[in-house]
Amino acid sequence: MDLRLEGTAGGMSPRPRLEPVTPPTPPTPPGSALQRPCPCGSGETYDACCGRLHRGAAPAATAEELMRSRYSAYAVGDLDHLFRTWHPRTRPADLTPDPGLRWTGLTVVDAGEDWVEFVAAYERGGRAGELRERSRFEQRAGRWVYVDGEVDPG
Repeated sequence: MDLRLEGTAGGMSPRPRLEPVTPPTPPTPPGSALQRPCPCGSGETYDACCGRLHRGAAPAATAEELMRSRYSAYAVGDLDHLFRTWHPRTRPADLTPDPGLRWTGLTVVDAGEDWVEFVAAYERGGRAGELRERSRFEQRAGRWVYVDGEVDPG
């Protein structure tokens, strides 16, 4: 929130009054990226699904929901969400995306309370590939975070 001082014609009044100023929210045009299907494959719009987690409007309720939001963050390039949802003990110092990699689909194979097994499809240099991983998650201060994962070399 922005706070501005109320002024007078001659400058600041002797008793400035703090007045909250809320910046306007730009309207979301129809057909925007927020209204497209979510990259996680849930069938919902990005805004109603992973977008709300990315912008901090809601925390992930389950490890699977966090994993889906992290996949979507990779797909849309939201590195801030990836950083915030990675356990500090295992998080790398730098998250540099591969500019030649495009994530193309997600399949959740199985999930438990604190783990998710998935296959993430991608394309690199015109060639299709898959990443198979069993990810582990923990709750930290009431929020799910990614700890690590075992990648299947396939």
